[in-house]
Parts: sequence; structure tokens; C-alpha cells
Amino acid sequence: MRIGIDVRCLTQGRNTGVEEYTFNLLTNLFRLDTRNEYVLFFNSFRSEAIDFSWLKEFPNVSLKRFAWPNKLLNFLFWYLDWPKIDKMIGGADVFFMPNIIFGSVSRKTKLILTIHDLSFARYPETFSWKRRLWHVFINPQKMCRRADRIIAVSDSSAQDVAKLFRVKQEKIRMIHSGLSDKFKVLDRNNGELVRVKEKYGLPYKFILFLGTIEPRKNITAIIAAYNQLQKDATDTNQEEIAKHRLVIAGSDGWLSGDIFAEIKASKYRDKIIVAKFISEEDKEFVINLASLFVYPSVFEGFGFPPLEAMACGVPVVTSNNSSLSEIIGNGGIMVDPHKPDELCRAMKEIITDNGLRDSLVGKGLARARNFNWLKTTEEFLKMIYKL
Repeated sequence: MRIGIDVRCLTQGRNTGVEEYTFNLLTNLFRLDTRNEYVLFFNSFRSEAIDFSWLKEFPNVSLKRFAWPNKLLNFLFWYLDWPKIDKMIGGADVFFMPNIIFGSVSRKTKLILTIHDLSFARYPETFSWKRRLWHVFINPQKMCRRADRIIAVSDSSAQDVAKLFRVKQEKIRMIHSGLSDKFKVLDRNNGELVRVKEKYGLPYKFILFLGTIEPRKNITAIIAAYNQLQKDATDTNQEEIAKHRLVIAGSDGWLSGDIFAEIKASKYRDKIIVAKFISEEDKEFVINLASLFVYPSVFEGFGFPPLEAMACGVPVVTSNNSSLSEIIGNGGIMVDPHKPDELCRAMKEIITDNGLRDSLVGKGLARARNFNWLKTTEEFLKMIYKL
């Protein structure tokens, strides 16, 4: 079988959930399946330094590079439903698109599409007007109706696709994303921890948020909760709480200006550290250094960051909504993301109650073991053969 895969999402240079999903799924897929032929579709008008050297170890995988201007290619996909990507790469029995993006595939070719979340449909106000317009033009609902199979990364996302886009349940397959085995508890004497701590100027004790800095992640609620936490610590002379600083880590997303304004306006801004970009190779070390991890997102299709924190033995506080309660289970404390006082109380309890902290660490580690990329890949392959 000849399987085409769209890898344009790997050219963005950002460590978001889509890139993490695509890279991990593909590397595990190519290691597991030596039977089928894989052809990757890549387009970039400029000569970008994208590293595809990792493909060399897979003899049944090839990369087809194109240099169309992206705006022109997207316009042709949208307006003319042409060119057909499967024909551009020399034909394919199955074509896999690991995210929503402009594209067109011949009717004879089976199309598999992964939907990570429908946040743009549920919470459009958390996106910039340009991003909302982009979703209008790309028409995800039409893409879902064209697809022969839709992968939803959680039950929550599967229900959203069926309900909001009116897609038949038999077309949707729920396959949980995996978790990289690099996320694990590290020895405190590990020299890399010292290097990373110095590289990003991290304090000895800190509360960590790691993710894209954008409204949907609800970072303003974290700041409000931290302000209250520090005020309470001052009023009651709780030195242990007062020692904990707040680290906001991640790349800028859309509409991030209000978030930075909240940080600047905070009475405790001197205790808040912003690390704009954490490299992929440093993520597990940054997480291991944290005292606790907070992630009160308004909406998630899966939620990699809190799961990664649990795998690193870090207590997690996250939202009781969308897929997060499904993925995190009893491995973390669930709060209403719209109530900063709940987030503040959870942070305070973890810092001051060692028994609760140890319990969360144990439950989090056990929960994280349920997610691995090999399992995800095996379910993906089964779906292809059934299709």
C-alpha cells in the first residue's frame, strides 16, 4: 500500500501539540511498519532549513519537496480544489493529513484527517480575527465530510466533531495521542538540570505554566490566582508559599498582549518570570525543576503539557473541562478555570500538604503510563487496514 502524508505542519518551527503529535506518530509509525511505502508531502517557497535527516533510517519512506508560494497554493486548493496532493506525490492509496490545513485529494484516494480540537468553533473569541477568517476559508466541516476516516485524539473531540459538524459516528475513530518516554522523573543530581536552570534563569522553587501564551490557555487566571496566593502568604506570614515564584513559559500566540499587561500590572511582577521559548530538548528538565504545574486551559482537545508534567513526577492542577478530565483522570487536581480562587486554593494545598503532594505524584505517574506512542501507532495502523 502507498500512503501519502502531509508534513507541512513540521515546518512551523514551534513545539505545539500538532507538531508533537505528527513527529511522534510518524517516527513510531515508520519504525513499526516496514511493509508499506510512505511518501511525505512538503511545500515551502523559501529554502528553509528544515531537518528531515531523521528519515534516512527508513528505506520505505521518501520525501517529495515542492516550492510553490504558500498563499498561491492555498488559494488554488480553496478556489479550484486543485492540484491534487496525491497526484503531486505520484499517487497514493491512502492520504493522511495530521491536522486541519488547506489541501485537496482525489476522490479515489482514501483520506484520513486528524482533528485535535474544535476550540475555534467553541471559543472563537480566544482567536485573532485573522485566525477566525482562516478557519472560515479552510472550512473544517467540509474537510470532515470529505474524509473517509476522522481521528479524534480524545472522546471529547470525537463528540464535538459528531455534534458540531454533524459527522456520522461510524466515520470517527477515537485514538488517544501518546506520550514521549523522555518525560520521566530525573535524578536531582542530573547535571542537565543545573544547565537548564541557569539557561532560563529559573528560581529554586516555582509554579510552572508551559504552553502557548494565548487567551485560550487562561493565563490571566493563573496570574490572578498567584496574586492572591502571594497576598495570603504575606498576610499570614507563610514563608514556604512566599518562596515560590511563577514561571510562564512558552512561545507567543495570538492576542498575548493582554496577558503581558496583566503580568506588568501585578503587584508581584518581580516574582513572575517569563521564559518566551523553551527548546524541545530542554522541556523535560524545565518541568522536572518545577514544584507544581498549573494548566487551567479554557478548552483542550487532548492536553500534552499536564500529562508530561505528571510523567515527570510534578503535581498538576488543571481544568475540569473538555478533554482534560478525561486525559488527566485522578492524576491531578481539577478546578473551574473561571474561578481563580479555586486555582489559588489548589496551589496552596499542594505547597503546604506533603501528603497530598506525594499522593498526586504517585497517581500522576500511574496515569501517565496509560499513554504511549506505540499503542497509538498500532491503533492507527489497524484503522488504515480496516479502511
